[in-house]
Amino acid sequence: MRGVIGKRTAAVGAACVLMAGAVFGYVEVFTKGIDRLPERPCGGAVDRGLAADALPSAGKAEERGRLNTRSDGDFLFACYVRTADSTISGEAQTGGATEAEWREAHRSDLGEGAVQVSEGGVRALALPTVAWVYVPCTPRRFTEKTRRPHSLTVEARTIGETGLHGDALRQVVLDFAYQLARHSYGAGECQEQRKFSEELPRIGSNQP
Repeated sequence: MRGVIGKRTAAVGAACVLMAGAVFGYVEVFTKGIDRLPERPCGGAVDRGLAADALPSAGKAEERGRLNTRSDGDFLFACYVRTADSTISGEAQTGGATEAEWREAHRSDLGEGAVQVSEGGVRALALPTVAWVYVPCTPRRFTEKTRRPHSLTVEARTIGETGLHGDALRQVVLDFAYQLARHSYGAGECQEQRKFSEELPRIGSNQP
């Protein structure tokens, strides 16, 4: 299904796939740990504090943000923060998934106990180490003439050892995914007018 980031194993590789079109990216390496990263890594996409909470302390940290825009107008924005053998990362990409299709793609995750939260048309699911966000979005450069739905989908996860566990980690990964969605929505210039709240409802406070 085009537009829905697939299962966790596929999503980890998504950031490594270069789509045809414009590519903007950079890597910054800091030798004194996460506290020396920019306040908002990945070009302003996410809060450094989320990475600091999610990852164990380490002597070296690096972060990278990359925006790939395809010739048809769809885009992918990828971000990671890494320390030693631990990473928190995510990808946001546009495509043609409806909300129903997105939910169907994650049926098994719901079966595994994924927590649901939503606000103002933004839908999110979270397991302890991986989270997904769905937002209706038609990129500014999108040129297709059909009336099919368009959306921005995000997947974020931690890899390796983490500084938090259980619901505390689940909340941090969800917040990382949401901030990535909010940043990508603006960077990709989605046509729909949407005002994002500072954060999604806290896990447990708004479960459909």
